[in-house]
Amino acid sequence: MAPREWDAATYDSLPLPHVAWGAGVLDRMRLAGHERVLDAGCGTGRDGVALLSRWPEARLVGVDGSARMIEEARAKLGDDVELHVADLTSPLPLTEPVDAVMSVAAFHWIEDHDLLFTHLAAVMRPGARLTSDCGGQGQLAILGAALEEVTGEGKYGVSYRGVEETRASLTGAGFDVEDVRLRPDPLRIDDPEVLDTYLAVVCLGSHLVDLPLEEQRDFVRRVRTAMTEPVIDYVRLEIEAVRR
Repeated sequence: MAPREWDAATYDSLPLPHVAWGAGVLDRMRLAGHERVLDAGCGTGRDGVALLSRWPEARLVGVDGSARMIEEARAKLGDDVELHVADLTSPLPLTEPVDAVMSVAAFHWIEDHDLLFTHLAAVMRPGARLTSDCGGQGQLAILGAALEEVTGEGKYGVSYRGVEETRASLTGAGFDVEDVRLRPDPLRIDDPEVLDTYLAVVCLGSHLVDLPLEEQRDFVRRVRTAMTEPVIDYVRLEIEAVRR
Protein backbone atom coordinates (compact mmCIF):
# COMPACT_ATOMS: atom_id res chain seq x y z
CA MET A 1 0.00 0.00 0.00
CA ALA A 2 1.36 3.43 -0.98
CA PRO A 3 2.07 5.93 1.81
CA ARG A 4 -0.86 8.31 2.41
CA GLU A 5 -0.86 12.02 3.03
CA TRP A 6 -1.46 13.43 6.53
CA ASP A 7 -2.88 16.63 8.00
CA ALA A 8 0.53 17.39 9.48
CA ALA A 9 -0.34 20.66 11.24
CA THR A 10 -3.40 19.23 13.04
CA TYR A 11 -1.46 16.08 13.88
CA ASP A 12 1.20 18.15 15.63
CA SER A 13 -1.42 20.08 17.63
CA LEU A 14 -2.98 17.02 19.29
CA PRO A 15 -2.20 15.58 22.78
CA LEU A 16 0.01 12.90 21.29
CA PRO A 17 1.52 10.11 23.41
CA HIS A 18 4.01 9.93 20.54
CA VAL A 19 6.08 12.60 22.32
CA ALA A 20 6.76 10.24 25.24
CA TRP A 21 7.34 7.32 22.85
CA GLY A 22 9.94 9.42 21.02
CA ALA A 23 11.68 10.35 24.26
CA GLY A 24 11.79 6.66 25.18
CA VAL A 25 13.42 5.78 21.86
CA LEU A 26 16.06 8.49 22.37
CA ASP A 27 16.73 7.21 25.90
CA ARG A 28 17.49 3.76 24.49
CA MET A 29 19.73 4.77 21.56
CA ARG A 30 23.18 4.77 23.25
CA LEU A 31 24.58 7.50 20.98
CA ALA A 32 27.98 9.09 21.48
CA GLY A 33 26.59 12.24 19.86
CA HIS A 34 28.41 12.56 16.53
CA GLU A 35 26.66 9.79 14.57
CA ARG A 36 24.76 10.03 11.29
CA VAL A 37 21.21 9.03 12.34
CA LEU A 38 18.26 8.08 10.15
CA ASP A 39 14.78 8.91 11.48
CA ALA A 40 12.70 6.36 9.56
CA GLY A 41 9.17 7.70 9.26
CA CYS A 42 10.23 11.09 10.62
CA GLY A 43 6.78 12.70 10.40
CA THR A 44 6.74 16.37 11.33
CA GLY A 45 10.33 16.30 12.61
CA ARG A 46 9.34 16.40 16.28
CA ASP A 47 11.66 13.55 17.25
CA GLY A 48 14.45 14.92 15.08
CA VAL A 49 14.29 18.21 16.97
CA ALA A 50 14.47 16.28 20.26
CA LEU A 51 17.45 14.26 18.98
CA LEU A 52 19.39 17.39 17.99
CA SER A 53 18.61 19.11 21.27
CA ARG A 54 20.27 16.17 23.08
CA TRP A 55 23.10 15.63 20.60
CA PRO A 56 23.71 18.84 18.61
CA GLU A 57 26.63 17.28 16.71
CA ALA A 58 24.55 14.38 15.38
CA ARG A 59 23.91 14.38 11.63
CA LEU A 60 20.21 13.79 11.13
CA VAL A 61 18.54 12.30 8.04
CA GLY A 62 14.75 12.13 7.85
CA VAL A 63 12.61 9.94 5.58
CA ASP A 64 8.82 9.92 5.39
CA GLY A 65 6.26 8.84 2.81
CA SER A 66 4.15 11.98 3.27
CA ALA A 67 5.20 15.18 1.48
CA ARG A 68 3.17 17.25 3.96
CA MET A 69 5.01 15.68 6.88
CA ILE A 70 8.35 16.45 5.24
CA GLU A 71 7.25 20.08 4.65
CA GLU A 72 6.45 20.38 8.36
CA ALA A 73 9.77 18.73 9.26
CA ARG A 74 11.62 21.15 6.99
CA ALA A 75 10.00 24.10 8.78
CA LYS A 76 11.17 22.70 12.14
CA LEU A 77 14.63 21.44 11.19
CA GLY A 78 15.78 23.90 8.53
CA ASP A 79 17.50 23.39 5.20
CA ASP A 80 20.71 21.89 6.61
CA VAL A 81 19.04 18.59 7.54
CA GLU A 82 18.81 15.92 4.83
CA LEU A 83 15.11 15.09 4.31
CA HIS A 84 13.50 12.79 1.75
CA VAL A 85 9.95 11.90 0.71
CA ALA A 86 10.40 8.15 0.26
CA ASP A 87 8.68 4.82 0.78
CA LEU A 88 10.39 2.69 3.44
CA THR A 89 9.58 -0.46 1.43
CA SER A 90 11.68 0.80 -1.50
CA PRO A 91 15.45 1.40 -1.70
CA LEU A 92 16.18 4.56 0.28
CA PRO A 93 17.76 7.59 -1.47
CA LEU A 94 20.43 8.29 1.14
CA THR A 95 23.71 9.90 0.12
CA GLU A 96 25.79 7.72 2.49
CA PRO A 97 25.22 4.97 5.10
CA VAL A 98 24.04 5.74 8.63
CA ASP A 99 25.42 4.82 12.05
CA ALA A 100 22.02 4.44 13.73
CA VAL A 101 18.31 4.27 12.87
CA MET A 102 15.49 5.51 15.07
CA SER A 103 11.78 5.25 14.39
CA VAL A 104 8.73 6.34 16.38
CA ALA A 105 5.15 5.24 15.62
CA ALA A 106 5.83 4.46 11.96
CA PHE A 107 6.52 0.78 11.24
CA HIS A 108 2.94 -0.40 11.87
CA TRP A 109 1.83 1.57 8.78
CA ILE A 110 3.95 -0.79 6.66
CA GLU A 111 2.51 -4.19 5.84
CA ASP A 112 5.70 -5.93 4.63
CA HIS A 113 8.15 -5.83 7.53
CA ASP A 114 10.59 -8.20 5.81
CA LEU A 115 10.99 -5.61 3.05
CA LEU A 116 11.07 -2.72 5.54
CA PHE A 117 13.95 -4.16 7.56
CA THR A 118 15.82 -5.23 4.42
CA HIS A 119 15.84 -1.68 3.04
CA LEU A 120 16.84 -0.23 6.42
CA ALA A 121 19.70 -2.72 6.73
CA ALA A 122 20.91 -1.74 3.26
CA VAL A 123 21.68 1.84 4.40
CA MET A 124 23.17 0.93 7.81
CA ARG A 125 26.86 0.41 8.52
CA PRO A 126 27.80 -2.91 10.15
CA GLY A 127 27.30 -2.45 13.89
CA ALA A 128 24.71 0.32 13.42
CA ARG A 129 21.85 0.14 15.91
CA LEU A 130 18.10 0.14 15.18
CA THR A 131 15.95 1.51 18.02
CA SER A 132 12.24 1.78 17.39
CA ASP A 133 8.70 1.94 18.69
CA CYS A 134 5.52 1.17 16.76
CA GLY A 135 2.07 -0.32 17.20
CA GLY A 136 2.18 -4.00 18.13
CA GLN A 137 -0.01 -7.06 18.40
CA GLY A 138 -3.29 -6.28 20.19
CA GLN A 139 -3.26 -2.54 19.49
CA LEU A 140 -6.58 -0.68 18.99
CA ALA A 141 -8.83 -3.62 19.84
CA ILE A 142 -11.54 -1.22 21.09
CA LEU A 143 -11.42 0.86 17.92
CA GLY A 144 -11.28 -2.25 15.75
CA ALA A 145 -14.44 -3.63 17.35
CA ALA A 146 -16.20 -0.28 16.85
CA LEU A 147 -15.23 -0.26 13.18
CA GLU A 148 -16.56 -3.81 12.83
CA GLU A 149 -19.89 -2.62 14.23
CA VAL A 150 -20.08 0.45 11.96
CA THR A 151 -18.62 -0.92 8.71
CA GLY A 152 -18.56 -4.70 8.99
CA GLU A 153 -14.76 -4.81 8.88
CA GLY A 154 -11.97 -3.83 11.23
CA LYS A 155 -9.11 -1.38 10.88
CA TYR A 156 -7.01 -1.80 7.74
CA GLY A 157 -3.85 -0.27 6.33
CA VAL A 158 -1.81 -1.29 9.39
CA SER A 159 0.28 -4.27 10.48
CA TYR A 160 0.45 -4.89 14.23
CA ARG A 161 3.18 -7.48 14.63
CA GLY A 162 4.06 -9.79 17.50
CA VAL A 163 7.41 -10.50 19.10
CA GLU A 164 8.44 -13.72 17.39
CA GLU A 165 7.49 -12.68 13.85
CA THR A 166 9.36 -9.39 14.36
CA ARG A 167 12.44 -11.24 15.55
CA ALA A 168 12.26 -13.47 12.47
CA SER A 169 11.94 -10.48 10.09
CA LEU A 170 14.88 -8.69 11.70
CA THR A 171 17.11 -11.77 11.67
CA GLY A 172 16.27 -12.49 8.04
CA ALA A 173 17.13 -8.92 7.06
CA GLY A 174 20.61 -9.07 8.61
CA PHE A 175 20.13 -7.90 12.21
CA ASP A 176 21.25 -9.36 15.51
CA VAL A 177 18.26 -8.89 17.80
CA GLU A 178 18.93 -7.62 21.32
CA ASP A 179 15.30 -7.25 22.41
CA VAL A 180 11.75 -7.13 21.07
CA ARG A 181 8.85 -6.61 23.48
CA LEU A 182 5.20 -5.55 23.68
CA ARG A 183 4.12 -2.83 26.14
CA PRO A 184 0.48 -1.73 26.70
CA ASP A 185 0.13 2.08 26.81
CA PRO A 186 -3.58 3.07 26.68
CA LEU A 187 -4.66 6.68 26.10
CA ARG A 188 -8.00 7.91 27.51
CA ILE A 189 -9.62 10.98 25.89
CA ASP A 190 -12.86 11.90 27.67
CA ASP A 191 -13.66 15.04 25.63
CA PRO A 192 -15.75 13.79 22.63
CA GLU A 193 -14.65 16.67 20.39
CA VAL A 194 -10.96 16.06 21.05
CA LEU A 195 -11.47 12.31 20.62
CA ASP A 196 -13.23 12.86 17.27
CA THR A 197 -10.32 14.98 16.03
CA TYR A 198 -7.78 12.46 17.31
CA LEU A 199 -9.59 9.56 15.63
CA ALA A 200 -9.92 11.44 12.34
CA VAL A 201 -6.31 12.62 12.12
CA VAL A 202 -4.37 9.80 13.80
CA CYS A 203 -6.42 6.59 13.61
CA LEU A 204 -8.99 6.66 10.81
CA GLY A 205 -7.22 8.34 7.90
CA SER A 206 -7.18 5.16 5.80
CA HIS A 207 -10.95 4.84 6.24
CA LEU A 208 -11.74 8.51 5.57
CA VAL A 209 -9.66 8.97 2.43
CA ASP A 210 -12.34 7.47 0.15
CA LEU A 211 -15.32 9.14 1.87
CA PRO A 212 -16.81 12.44 0.63
CA LEU A 213 -15.81 15.30 2.92
CA GLU A 214 -19.40 15.91 4.04
CA GLU A 215 -19.69 12.31 5.31
CA GLN A 216 -16.42 12.12 7.24
CA ARG A 217 -17.50 13.87 10.45
CA ASP A 218 -20.55 11.64 10.84
CA PHE A 219 -18.49 8.52 10.17
CA VAL A 220 -16.00 9.45 12.91
CA ARG A 221 -18.85 10.22 15.33
CA ARG A 222 -20.48 6.84 14.67
CA VAL A 223 -17.20 5.02 15.27
CA ARG A 224 -16.57 6.99 18.45
CA THR A 225 -20.03 6.27 19.88
CA ALA A 226 -19.59 2.57 19.05
CA MET A 227 -16.42 2.39 21.17
CA THR A 228 -17.07 0.68 24.51
CA GLU A 229 -14.96 3.34 26.29
CA PRO A 230 -13.08 6.49 25.15
CA VAL A 231 -9.73 4.72 25.16
CA ILE A 232 -7.17 4.42 22.39
CA ASP A 233 -5.73 1.11 23.57
CA TYR A 234 -2.19 1.39 22.30
CA VAL A 235 0.20 -1.55 22.54
CA ARG A 236 3.79 -0.62 21.71
CA LEU A 237 6.22 -2.93 19.93
CA GLU A 238 9.72 -1.86 21.01
CA ILE A 239 12.85 -3.02 19.17
CA GLU A 240 16.60 -2.98 19.79
CA ALA A 241 18.71 -4.62 17.09
CA VAL A 242 22.19 -4.29 15.55
CA ARG A 243 23.12 -4.52 11.86
CA ARG A 244 25.34 -7.57 11.36
